[in-house]
Amino acid sequence: MVDTVIVTPGATDAEEGWTSAVSWPAILAGGLAAVALSIILFTLGAGLGLSAVSPWSDRGISSDTAALGSGIYLIVVAVMSSAVGGYIAGRLRARWLGTHTDEIYFRDTAHGFLSWAVATVISAAFLASAATTITGGAGVAMAGNRGALQDRLNGYSDELLRPNFAASNGSANVSGGMSSNDQPRVQASDRTEVYRLLAKTQRGGSAMAQSDHDYLVQMVAARTGLSQADAEKRVNDISTDLKVSADKARKGAAHLAFWITASLLFGALAASLAATEGGGLRDGTWKYRR
Repeated sequence: MVDTVIVTPGATDAEEGWTSAVSWPAILAGGLAAVALSIILFTLGAGLGLSAVSPWSDRGISSDTAALGSGIYLIVVAVMSSAVGGYIAGRLRARWLGTHTDEIYFRDTAHGFLSWAVATVISAAFLASAATTITGGAGVAMAGNRGALQDRLNGYSDELLRPNFAASNGSANVSGGMSSNDQPRVQASDRTEVYRLLAKTQRGGSAMAQSDHDYLVQMVAARTGLSQADAEKRVNDISTDLKVSADKARKGAAHLAFWITASLLFGALAASLAATEGGGLRDGTWKYRR
């Protein structure tokens, strides 16, 4: 690497003082370009993802493959959009007169990093605003998440209290000896109680208390016509499914956080390197940096 200093005839220290070390217009331009390109690429990725998955078991890609492909694509989008933004920021920044090449190299790197930072902040604000608009507000979004959990727990409650029609043979009363007029009210009450027990376990993130487990087994046996052993097996199966679904959701959230972190780091690196190239081409000194 050859040390050079960019000198323009007639340039003085006073002229250099008037030139700011940070060209914010170039940084903003690079950040906006990165955001625009990332939106285009994310839209393309959504279309590709919807085309690759399928509700049919013998078609499309698996969920694990889709998750891996989405993470890799997230990094690719971050690198491409950040590199373009950093290059624009370096190419459009003001020319620093009478400045050592090492200092120019640092400033170009900083301009690329700042353009990435601007793009990241704008993207985060845009995505948050879009999510709020689509869901009709943060409260509605939270209600939607709660609704998904409620649907899952309601499904488990129905599965636990599903009558054993083969054992009843159409004649046995599986509602605990209640009259036909009381059956709907009692069944709804049972489902509500089962839902609360399952929700308490889900929120606590631990195994169901033994007292709740034994009570739930007795309720299932009394309301469904199952034997004590079959009722306990049904309760154990549902408890296992709850743990599996909770663990899967936890792992999915952790993997997404790792992919996002990796994409941000690679994006920052790509923007910084691209800005040095753009700045070098701007000054005509790129050949000295390679």
